Formats: sequence, C-alpha cells, structure tokens
Amino acid sequence: MTDQFANLGVCDAASAIARGEVSSERLTKVSLDRLQTLGSKLNCVASLQVDAALDAARRADVLRSKGQALGLLHGVPMAHKELFYRQGRKTNDGSIITKDFIPQETSTALTRLDKAGAIDLGLLHMAEFAMSPTGFNLHYGHVRNPWNTDACPGGSSSGSGAAVAARLTYASLGTDTGGSIRHPSAMCGVTGLKPTWSRVSSFGVMPLSKSLDCVGPLARSARDCARLLTVVAGHDPLDNSSSLEAVPDYESMLEGDLRGMKIAVPGGYYREHLDAGVASCIVEAERVFTSLGAAIIRTEPPNMTDINRLMSIVLTVEAASLHKHWIETRRQDYAEQVLARFMPGFDFTGIDYYEAISARRECALKWVGMTMGDADCALLPTIPVQVPSIAETTQGDWSVISKKIATITHCNRAINYLGLPALSVPAGFVNAMPVAFQLVGRAFDEGKLLKMGHAFQTMTQWHQAVPASYMS
Repeated sequence: MTDQFANLGVCDAASAIARGEVSSERLTKVSLDRLQTLGSKLNCVASLQVDAALDAARRADVLRSKGQALGLLHGVPMAHKELFYRQGRKTNDGSIITKDFIPQETSTALTRLDKAGAIDLGLLHMAEFAMSPTGFNLHYGHVRNPWNTDACPGGSSSGSGAAVAARLTYASLGTDTGGSIRHPSAMCGVTGLKPTWSRVSSFGVMPLSKSLDCVGPLARSARDCARLLTVVAGHDPLDNSSSLEAVPDYESMLEGDLRGMKIAVPGGYYREHLDAGVASCIVEAERVFTSLGAAIIRTEPPNMTDINRLMSIVLTVEAASLHKHWIETRRQDYAEQVLARFMPGFDFTGIDYYEAISARRECALKWVGMTMGDADCALLPTIPVQVPSIAETTQGDWSVISKKIATITHCNRAINYLGLPALSVPAGFVNAMPVAFQLVGRAFDEGKLLKMGHAFQTMTQWHQAVPASYMS
C-alpha cells in the first residue's frame, strides 16, 4: 500500500477510479487495512462490514469496466459515525443501552451515498449518545487524536474526525447538534461542514435534539465537502422537516476569485477565551483572504447570553424527552458526565421550551444583522482554545470539567440554535496541535462558504497535513 492511495481526497479518488488509474477494490482494501490496524490505535472503529464492502467495490469496478454511467462518488470507500442506520446492521450509538439495536431502515443520507456509488465500510466510534463535544465515552473508551493520543479528538463525531485525519477513510458523515462535526474537524485538522438545519435529511439517524441536529461531512477539503453535500442534501419525503430548497451543484460554485466579497470578523463575545496562538492563526487567515481579494470588516455580535440560554433549553429539553424512559429505567447505564448533561432538560417548563423555539427566527435575524451586517459570511474561531487533553476533560470535579467544555463549545453551540451553516477549516498548528476557523453564513448559503473555504485551501496547505505516524 502506498501513501499516495491512502492520501487521496474524495474527489481525487473518484477521478482516479473513473480514469482506471486505481480500482475501487484496491482503495477499499487500503481503507479496510488501515481501519483494522491503525484504527485500533485510535479506538475509532465501531464495526466494519469487510465482505460487503469488498463485494460492493468489485461490483463498482465491473460497472466501470462496462462503461456504465458513474455516480459522483463511484467506488469511493467511506466509514461513518455510528448513529447512521443501515437496515439489519447492528449499531449502538456509542451506548451500552442500545448495544444490540438492529435498525429496520436505512438512513436517507446513506441511501443517497449508495446511489452515488460510494462504498460503505462500516461505522466509527462516537461519544455516548452524541452528548459530548470532547469525544467522551466511558463505556467503549475515548477515541484518540492522531496528532497526540493523549489529546481530545473532539466530539461527538470523534471517530469520524480521527479516521479522516489519519487517512483511514476518504470521508465520513457526522452529525452536529452544538458543534459535533466542527469540534472533531478542528481538533483533528480536517474540514467539516455543518449545513443549514433541514438541508440534509435526518431520517434513519439517531437523534439528540431534532430541532438542532444536522447531518454533514468531515473530509479532506472544502471541495470534498461540496461534492458530498451535493449528494446528500435535499428534501426527503421520509423526513417532513427536510427543506424543499433546491440543491445546487456545490462543487461548480467553488471557482472564481473573492474580489468584492466581504468577511465579517466579530469581536466581543468571539474574542472571549481566545488563546493567543489561535488568535495568531486567525489573523493569518484574514491576511490570506485579503490577498484573495476579500474585504475584512469588523463587527460586534449581539448579547449572546440569551441566545445561548435559549439554545440550552431546546437542546436539553428535546434530549431529555428522547431519553426519559431510559433515564428512568436504566439510569446506571449512563456515564455520570453524560447524565449530568441530560438532566437540566427536566427542569424547564413547557412555557420555557415554547418561548425558546418561538424566539429562533428573531434571534437569527438579529445575529446575522449584527455579526455579519452586509458581509457574505462571518469568520469565527471554531474552538477558541488549544486542544485540551483527555485527562483534563474527564478527570476531577464536574464543575471544573463543565467550564472547560463550555469554553470548547463557546463559538459553536449558538450556530445550531440559529439554524445557520458553518464550515470549519484547518488554519495552522499551535504546540503541534491543529487550529481551525469557521465560516458562518446565512441560511442555505453553503455554496458561498465552500467557495471561500476552497479559495483559502488553494493558498494554504494546512488541510493536507497528516500525522506522520499514520503515513508510514
């Protein structure tokens, strides 16, 4: 196996297969081998479907040899967060409560990947019930960050972030309820897209908070994310909350310079807790965007206290409602840290929840108006601090740990409540650990974010960095 094949992105892999330069079977064997060997070092693999994946890859090669029309992802192998259901395949959502669950349906997102020709390798480890921004999982062990196995990988799509960063899978689907695509993307140094709420169907995906959950890709680049979003986005009759908004060809929107575009860089709340090294990387990102022709404008966000409070009400009430029966009957099967994050949802009233849901549109308009103004997007830190260690986010007093977690989610959680899209982009390293910024846009403006992220990545190489020990 050569590093050349392991290091291909989604688009490059699909092109290489289409040109006959490499077979889907070979790429699938590369990924499966790396998942089975290197994946154990990172504790990022939940389960693999080896025979089914190899059979699918061989069928993909036969179709190509016959000159069949190929899908956008034809023959490209991927593994996904372990809350995407496939009929008949056991999944446990990172929990011992659902460890024997066998779904009777396949998620729409996976079905759309299938139709585009992707090869499903299996499932990747995640935080328990998706309720951790650090990747915490007491039952199955914490996923390890490939840049430093003592460091947090980010959560809750922790296995996805680690596996993409270590080049074990060409891309992965994750979910984001308060930053769960963006946290592992930032901490592991990959590109992650949280789409607009309702842009991608959540049918067949274990929910955490249905009003906030978003399905999206973690991949090597903005271009790869664009292709994946083009495939999985769009209305789904099986999910009546999915948007009827037309789906553009996001990849075709990437080209062209940024002259005339504006990027808002807010101060105030988004400068709080900002580590000096992270701030330096963001300043350098601003310089790159300026060199590409974009204008940087300075703004101030609204008071975020109320927005974060309302977001917390929606998240915890919806999560507590989903877990009420299990918490009453199997309380001992939740890790204490996870249970502590569910319990506040039982303290809010129906009036609290109704007011929080009702205020979303007004809050979104206010945030966009003040934070973005007339700019095309806002540039924020993804995580304002350096990547913390697993020990400092799992050991000790819960009140201290909860403050650390709140700092990690500081720039992310409100974006889900506001329903806006956000793209996390690798932007450098501090103390040998990745740093990222995120571009946040107006609803259904993913194309613009991807265009900007792609432009940045044509001028930088941070997204191409690979932990040395995983390319041997």
